[in-house]
Amino acid sequence: MKQAQHKQSEKQSLGRTLLEYALIVAVVVIIMVPLRIFVIEPFQIPTASMDPTIEVGDRVFAEKISYKMDGYVKPGQIVTFKDPANPDITLIKRVIAVGGQSLDLQDGKVVVDGVALDEPYTHGEQSFPLSTTLNGQDMSYPLVVPEGYVWVMGDNRDNSADSRYFGPIPYESISGHAFVTYWPIKNIGLLK
Repeated sequence: MKQAQHKQSEKQSLGRTLLEYALIVAVVVIIMVPLRIFVIEPFQIPTASMDPTIEVGDRVFAEKISYKMDGYVKPGQIVTFKDPANPDITLIKRVIAVGGQSLDLQDGKVVVDGVALDEPYTHGEQSFPLSTTLNGQDMSYPLVVPEGYVWVMGDNRDNSADSRYFGPIPYESISGHAFVTYWPIKNIGLLK
C-alpha cells in the first residue's frame, strides 16, 4: 500500500515539475518575443565589412528604442538595416552622413559638409568611390544626402558593399543601433 502511495506521489511530483517547467518556458517566451521585436535584437556578423570594429563571427546587440524615442540617427552610430537589394537580409554599417549633409570622397578621405572626417576606426584605410549607378544615373561626388536618408559605410572600406555601392538608405529601413559586442568573450565591449 505504501509503495502504491509512493508511486502515486512520484507521478504527482513529476507532473508538477513538468508543469512548472512548462510555465517557466511560457513566461520566458512571453517576455522574450516582444523584447526581441521592440527593444533589443541579437545579430551575428557574417562578413568582414565592419572589420576591425566588428569581426566576422562576432555577435552584437542592437537596440531599437532610441530611434523610436528621439527619431534621429546620428553620424558615427553603427546601425542595422534592410539590404536595399534583398529586404530579407539585415546589414550592419556605420552612419557617415544624414539627410541634408553634403558628402564627398577626396583623395581617400570622407568629407562631410566640407570637413574631412577623422576615422580612427578604419585604421587608416582609404575611402574611394565605387563605380555604381543610382536610379539609372552614375553616382557622382560631391552629393547631398536626401532628407529622410542616411549614408552608411563599412569600417573595412576595401571590403564593404555600402552606400558607395547602393546609395543612401531610407531612414525607415533602419532596424536598430548596434551598441555592444557580447560574443566571443575576447571581443565583449561597447561599440564606438
